[in-house]
Amino acid sequence: MSSTFHGLQVAKRGMDAQQAALYTIGHNVSNANTPGYTRQRVSLETFPAYPAPGMNQAGTAGQIGMGVEASTVERIRDTFLDTQYRDETIKVGYWDARAGALEKMEEIMNEPTEDGLSAVFNQFFESIQDVASHPSEAGARSVMIERAEAVGDTFSYLSTSLKTIQGDLQNERDVAVTQVNSLLEQINNVNQQIQKVEPNGYLPNDLYDERDRLLDEISKFMPAVSLEYTKSSGNASATSEGVVTVQLQTSQGPITLLDGKTHQVNAISLATNQDSYVTEIHIGDEIRNPESFPQGKLKGLIEASGYIDNSGNKTGVYASMIDDLDEMAYEFVNWFNDKHQQGVTLDGETGMSFFNEISQREGAATGIVIADKIKQNTNNIAAASASSGDDGTGRKGDGQNAQLLSQFRQKVLINSGNQAVSLDGFYQSVIGQMSVDAQQANRLKSNSETLQGAVEQRRQSTSAVSLDEEMTNMIQFQHAYNASARMVTMIDEMLDKIVNGLGTGGR
Repeated sequence: MSSTFHGLQVAKRGMDAQQAALYTIGHNVSNANTPGYTRQRVSLETFPAYPAPGMNQAGTAGQIGMGVEASTVERIRDTFLDTQYRDETIKVGYWDARAGALEKMEEIMNEPTEDGLSAVFNQFFESIQDVASHPSEAGARSVMIERAEAVGDTFSYLSTSLKTIQGDLQNERDVAVTQVNSLLEQINNVNQQIQKVEPNGYLPNDLYDERDRLLDEISKFMPAVSLEYTKSSGNASATSEGVVTVQLQTSQGPITLLDGKTHQVNAISLATNQDSYVTEIHIGDEIRNPESFPQGKLKGLIEASGYIDNSGNKTGVYASMIDDLDEMAYEFVNWFNDKHQQGVTLDGETGMSFFNEISQREGAATGIVIADKIKQNTNNIAAASASSGDDGTGRKGDGQNAQLLSQFRQKVLINSGNQAVSLDGFYQSVIGQMSVDAQQANRLKSNSETLQGAVEQRRQSTSAVSLDEEMTNMIQFQHAYNASARMVTMIDEMLDKIVNGLGTGGR
């Protein structure tokens, strides 16, 4: 038979359970705007009935309910949506880094405008044609020299500006590595805190939220493709998540970034050459080449700033553009000098170089300098053709060599892929490729952001705090609490009758 105070205990359990639910609602409302917070819910379960089945159970008509208990406080979260969100975040990080780098490059190249390299070349051509039409006029020759200096200055400006942005991207790349290592350390610290709480039978939901937030952050830089959860020992709840092991999947095989069991973090570091191009990526004791590193913001920054590929060649968004400018400058100067040396000056001299010689392609864009003899005396511009006469006097009115020089855009051949193209065609293909790459990066970035936003909206609809819903639940649990309190009052009146009302007959 149940105790006289049975009802009082049932009512007390009801008050405790509703009170726990109300406190959880208060926690939800307080963190409605906290980044990464997942709404929580108290799991209410029926308390085991009395009496328990057994050989010596009390003789009652049936089991009597013992009320309710708050078993656990759980997070309302969908791990599938978390995986989807992180997958899209990886793409957003990669294409955002690539699109940003290409946007800056487009601003520097400034094509097609009146201030771009093409426009400066056009002005230079026009000045050469003026010399071809008026070979003996000092004014036309002076303008040609000024236009040539503008070409050299533009090449130098473009190359220097690209290298400056490349340096900024390399710094950003190094900062990204530091951020990744910091995030891994933070996840490791949260793992250790979780491991201390779970064996006591509690669910550290706020720590779970913090860990998921850090995993969301690290997914911007690279994919944590394998998250392996290991249950804690001791009296851990069946719904506890345990500690997480984070692995990175590369084309050369998976690498453990964080071992949840041993709490070992394998930090990432970049090996670079003298030009700060990435040669190898070190993850703990493992070494991977840049091409095998998976997609993410870090990979996007590595590709933008430059790295050494498997063939040992420099590659990357900015590295390729700088090399293309050097190639153009090298071929232009050497071809122009070669044709200029074949012409005849106003003083009848041949073999005169218009520009200082450039011996190597690397750095050629910053090395275009007009020869001192040309700057000191405009007569040394070889506008005449060597076949136009025997003496200098006859050649003063000849501009055949200048006419040939004005056509160098179509005459200079540069190896592009498997074919030789003109200087003009080469530059157009370089600018065209840059534009196509920028459009692709912006398009895929926009698509990834759209998909990321859609997944985040679904995730928020599941996990985010709805103040309207919480207010409704608060009223519901408040009424239940008040009803349980009313039960206590009612039972108190019953007990008062038993204690103070019975046994008073005959007095």
